Amino acid sequence: MTHKASFLFFFSSTKDACVIAQSLSPETHHRIPKSYVRLTVEKKTLSMTIESEEVSSLRAACNSYLRWIQTALSVRQLV
Repeated sequence: MTHKASFLFFFSSTKDACVIAQSLSPETHHRIPKSYVRLTVEKKTLSMTIESEEVSSLRAACNSYLRWIQTALSVRQLV
């Protein structure tokens, strides 16, 4: 059974959504064990979908990506 979590993040501009997606892009290439992550940007919205076979792996991936997004947003505000 595959478990899935989807998140939508709304930004004030398409550029901001793209910057955050690009900052997370390297992490999507280094797979978190047993999880698959997909990021898409459509206009001002960043969509993130995480799928995993195990609930514990899904939770770990969600926690990691949400923290990375929070960190990227904090850095973006400083720059």
